[in-house]
Amino acid sequence: MIKSLVGNYRSEHLFTLRQSLEAYRHYQKMLVDCDREIEQHMSQLPNHPNGGQPPASLGSGGGGKRRKNQFHMDMGKELYRVLGTDLTLVPGLNALTAHTLVSEIGTDLARFPNVAAFSSWLALCPGSKKSGGKVLSSRTRKSNSRVSNALRLAAQTLHRSHSYLGAYYRRMRARLGAPQAITAAAHKLARIVYHLISTRTAYDESVFAQEEQKQTVRHQHRLRKQALALGFQLVPITLPEVVH
Repeated sequence: MIKSLVGNYRSEHLFTLRQSLEAYRHYQKMLVDCDREIEQHMSQLPNHPNGGQPPASLGSGGGGKRRKNQFHMDMGKELYRVLGTDLTLVPGLNALTAHTLVSEIGTDLARFPNVAAFSSWLALCPGSKKSGGKVLSSRTRKSNSRVSNALRLAAQTLHRSHSYLGAYYRRMRARLGAPQAITAAAHKLARIVYHLISTRTAYDESVFAQEEQKQTVRHQHRLRKQALALGFQLVPITLPEVVH
């Protein structure tokens, strides 16, 4: 690398390079100052009763190389302190997304009576444009909400996730296409965030597996009932084991 920098440089080239380096360092200092100001405002938020000792999953935040757009402080622990739950455990959500939500809405969602009102405020739920009892359009409303945009960006990162939400996004994308899949995944993320903040509970991936199992049992029961109504009887089959 040192040898690659050896050469004949004209004075104007060195001047431009020096100006660019000074501008880069200046903007980096401004970013640090901005994070320090955010840290000061975050420290003024009251502690939540459940936000005492952070869980081990948050880590210390001091090791490893700082990634792009990452805060110059341990924002994860600050968010846990004021929210009483760790939103970064949700696939697709990071500290920046959670901070955007806190900065726009606050730490209390009591203004929203239920999750449907919260999703409607974010313009992530299906529309209900009707006339004479007939649904004319179910498209979501347009919104410039920073929280809504942040959740949509988070939904796009689920494409390569091996979690339940990642599988849900890929399933919706195969059925509806990318734009509607992003909206559907962002809607589900909004519902999860509302539940975690309202109940102050930790994110549990196993809940979705249990719900899918319940849906499978209900679907099987419905199929058996339909088959009996038509004079048939469903018999389960055993799939042969695949030998590798």
